[in-house]
Amino acid sequence: MSTPPVVSTPTGEPAADRAGVAAPGSAAAGAPGSRPARRPPSARVRRRVRRTRRRAVVVGGRALRRALHAWRSSLQVRIGAITMLVASTVVVIVSLVLFSQISDQLLRVKRDAAIDQALNGVAYAQTEVSGIATGDSASVRSTLARTVTGLTSRGGAAGDFDVVMVYGSGDQERPAWSRLEIYPALPADLRAEVADGSPAYRYAEVPGAQGEPVPTLVVGAPVPTDARSGDRVEVYFAFPLDQEQESLGLIRSTVVISGTALVLFVVGIGVLVTRLVVGPVRRAAGGAQRLAAGHLEERLAVRGEDDLARLATSFNAMAESLQKQITQLEALSHLQQRFTSDVSHELRTPLTTVQMAADVLHEARADFDPAVARSAELLRAELDRFEGLLTDLLEISRYDAGAATLEAEAQDLGPLVERVAAGMTVLAERHGCTLEVDVPASAVIAEVDGRRVERVLRNLIGNAIEHGQGQPVEITLAANRSATAITVRDHGVGLDPVAAQHVFDRFWRADPSRMRTVGGSGLGLSISLEDARLHGGWLQVWGQPGQGAQFRLTLPLTAGADLASSPLPLRPAPTRLVGGAS
Repeated sequence: MSTPPVVSTPTGEPAADRAGVAAPGSAAAGAPGSRPARRPPSARVRRRVRRTRRRAVVVGGRALRRALHAWRSSLQVRIGAITMLVASTVVVIVSLVLFSQISDQLLRVKRDAAIDQALNGVAYAQTEVSGIATGDSASVRSTLARTVTGLTSRGGAAGDFDVVMVYGSGDQERPAWSRLEIYPALPADLRAEVADGSPAYRYAEVPGAQGEPVPTLVVGAPVPTDARSGDRVEVYFAFPLDQEQESLGLIRSTVVISGTALVLFVVGIGVLVTRLVVGPVRRAAGGAQRLAAGHLEERLAVRGEDDLARLATSFNAMAESLQKQITQLEALSHLQQRFTSDVSHELRTPLTTVQMAADVLHEARADFDPAVARSAELLRAELDRFEGLLTDLLEISRYDAGAATLEAEAQDLGPLVERVAAGMTVLAERHGCTLEVDVPASAVIAEVDGRRVERVLRNLIGNAIEHGQGQPVEITLAANRSATAITVRDHGVGLDPVAAQHVFDRFWRADPSRMRTVGGSGLGLSISLEDARLHGGWLQVWGQPGQGAQFRLTLPLTAGADLASSPLPLRPAPTRLVGGAS
């Protein structure tokens, strides 16, 4: 069997391998015991780079969040950062101005001394080359070399320097120098200006003894001679600026170190002063938090007589006043609770006696004349209402004393709602309205105190019947995964926003002149709200004048669970009422 042909690529590799397909018989072709081919190094590098980039982004994000949190939560951090920014800006500006002035002054002194020394050197060179033999090359070279040596040995206030002299005749030049590297490094624009007959100077970089670039001040000038027309002599002085550069470097380092130390010193002072100010404020904030948590004996230590000491004194005075007022309010509250409980209990015995007498009169009302019989009926009705008021007062006193307990057990709320609605049917018929109950077909099991839920529903349905103006009262039950809700909707007079805020207050009436028609005590909605809170639930109301009202009771399916939402909306959908109103 013949071997299939292999097509070669320009790189000399088999085309099958370059395309990612293994050649027959290779290890990647799936031979037993073969190892999988490794990925190219470039892929591993890219993958590692991506991981590093993601890690850097995560770490940077965390650091940024920590910095932002510290900036928002710490006054000391903000003041320290602002102080550092302002101090750094001022130090940088002052340092730049100072360094610029110092460097300009150093260069100016160096330049003035170099120019004076160059002018003196030109005068000396003029005397040396005045009788130069223009036609004799050896004489020209000898004269230039002698003059360069003489100029180099003269010295001066500008320090060490190198000299280059150039004798030009037409297009030909004959240079002489004290150091070879200087001549090729002469700036072209400087050469041109000197060739035009004007002295000039330039800053340039000239190779040093080791070939390193050295900043240099180059001063050039023409040398007057008796040479024939067209011939010229130029002299160039190269003054190294390495000493000035070292001085500027030392000054720069000194300025940077001094500026950094100054910034750190200013920031340290700012942080220290801020700490002295923020410390008492933090202690006051901590004291206020402990005071709000109920530690009424909390006080701040007063140190000195400054503003912070007055702050601590004012805080202590406020805490003392609050403690006295709260203690007085607690005493009055306990006294009120005890008075309500004692009065309710003490009225039980005479009320029972009066009720027994009223029952006797009520049973014998047929033997009385009509006026007396009617009085016996009214007496019994009012005694029943009075008994209900005492019962509500006892219940509300238990809530005030924190003695109310929840006896929760799992039960189906559907039959409970229907049972309460059936018990309110007689009252609804008396007011000419109907009760419309909507419960799910499936069971709604919740851990509730059935007695308290029934009391809440009786209060809500009775309130809806009383204010419903003969319109239907809608009772709806619904549930979701974590909560159940019961709404009671009437289409009566409704509630304005002010009334909705006070509807759960004790003994509150929207219209004080309006008499109750169902014999309520004025505590029903207050007790209902406490019953809902005891379950960890909500009791809320919506109302609009002329559009009725809707109360919504929301309870958790599991006792003690937190509520996040309600299965039913608080604001009902628009409906069309009897008589065509909507």
